[in-house]
Amino acid sequence: MNASLSLGPRIRFVVILGALIAFAPLSIDMYLPAFPAIADHFAVAPGAVQTTLAVFFIGLAVGQGILGPIMDRLGRLRPLLFGIAVYVAASLWASFATDIESLTAARLLQALGGCAGIVASRAMVRDLFDERASGQVYSMLMLVMGLAPILAPMIGGFLIAHYEWPVIFWVLAAFGLACIPAVIFGLGETLPPERRHHGRGLAEVGRAYLALCMDRPFMAFALANALVSSAMFAYITGSPFVFIELHGLAPEAYAMLFGVNAAGLIAASQVNAFLLRRHSGRTILKFAMTLHLAAALALLAVTLLLPHAFYPLAACIFVVVASYGFVGANATAAAMSRAEENAGSAAALTGILQFALAATVGGIVGAFNDGTALPMAIVIALGSIMGTLVRFTARERASAPA
Repeated sequence: MNASLSLGPRIRFVVILGALIAFAPLSIDMYLPAFPAIADHFAVAPGAVQTTLAVFFIGLAVGQGILGPIMDRLGRLRPLLFGIAVYVAASLWASFATDIESLTAARLLQALGGCAGIVASRAMVRDLFDERASGQVYSMLMLVMGLAPILAPMIGGFLIAHYEWPVIFWVLAAFGLACIPAVIFGLGETLPPERRHHGRGLAEVGRAYLALCMDRPFMAFALANALVSSAMFAYITGSPFVFIELHGLAPEAYAMLFGVNAAGLIAASQVNAFLLRRHSGRTILKFAMTLHLAAALALLAVTLLLPHAFYPLAACIFVVVASYGFVGANATAAAMSRAEENAGSAAALTGILQFALAATVGGIVGAFNDGTALPMAIVIALGSIMGTLVRFTARERASAPA
């Protein structure tokens, strides 16, 4: 398969990859409504349950670093199927956890397995498509990023309302099981044996990661994506307090607002796929990051000058969120275009940067909460400023795609 892949197989390919990418958001967002029930069940403080979420993020970052080089050596399919099997087993373990410690351990193992879907999806797209076509595929995969935060909490809330919290993990395990035949019969192997790194030891793995870190264009695009993504995570972390506590929205109204922003992200990603037919991804990325920066600075100005104004704040956040629909797909495609020989390791490093920065800014927004929207706005603005500056460091040889 390649960039000329016909419509039917391409749709099947994207749907299956979307399911693989969904492991992480489903395991996070579907789980959130169960926090109070889990805390009551184990008779622990809410902070202990929140730790299980932090451990999940750590597992996602660490697991990608391990699985990336393995996929470059063994191909994409076998490590992916092994990761899904681990995810299913860990989900079942979590459902039968007898204390908060075993649940935390199960969540760590769940992340280590589930991250295989993230690494494999990025690497498989790089295996099969050129940079422009990759941008179109990543744009379609952005549908998952927009839909998961809307649907997963609704599913989790429904399950908690009608069943006990372990049912959430049974559903996740069933989802993982359903993905196994889809991967085997719908994807197949995308990295032929002659392109694999046979006999790769730890020293070679380290050199591969070092080479990627020394590749200025790769790091520029990967970091730009991670920094703008961290602004998204600052919004996710800070917006419940800002809109519910500060501006007095009911939880139902906040959920509706969250859905509107997610719809903006989805719409932008699909517009991006259309624009890529006529423009290069890097041209779109340049304008999208300028738009993101303008919205982030406007958000900071509104927060400082009009701290109680709801509509200007909501409008700025909408543009910040929606513009990531352009940035995420094109920055990822540009970064992965630099890694033909080490696509698995590149996919892993891209994910590590994204989740590490996301976890960091989430902690910063929470730690500096002063009863206003200012901490969230500052972190979003800094992420956008730094992402824009980093992107400008992507200087390539004239032979590289513009």
